Amino acid sequence: MSTYGSAIWSGGIKDGKGAISTKSGALKDYPYGFASRFEGKQGSNPEELIGAAHAACFTMALSLILGEAKLTAEKMETKADVTLEKQADGYAITAVHLTLRAKIPGADDKTFQDCAAKAKAGCPVSKLLKANITLDAKLDG
Repeated sequence: MSTYGSAIWSGGIKDGKGAISTKSGALKDYPYGFASRFEGKQGSNPEELIGAAHAACFTMALSLILGEAKLTAEKMETKADVTLEKQADGYAITAVHLTLRAKIPGADDKTFQDCAAKAKAGCPVSKLLKANITLDAKLDG
């Protein structure tokens, strides 16, 4: 399996403008730039996209692992907080904190926590990142 995302950029770092697109068309020429990345302005940024990708990947991996344990989630909601920090040699993504809230009929907390930890370690996006990845997983109901 292979897919892609793409980016276009024009101008300098602070006054420049970019647009990101995905093969699927889910994003098409969506704006990004310095202001949306570092100043909280309208638009996207790479860290936000990595967070969405990590949340999606982790949640899908957990669905697979739960299935292997004969469990099916009624609902799982994952948020991935991505930390970008300035370092001596530039910027680095240093941490991702996954927050999961799940409703899984028949799941006990130990099985759930074991499955979630396995998904955190095994999802392809977790394997890609060199950041510290933490997890707060709670069952609802």
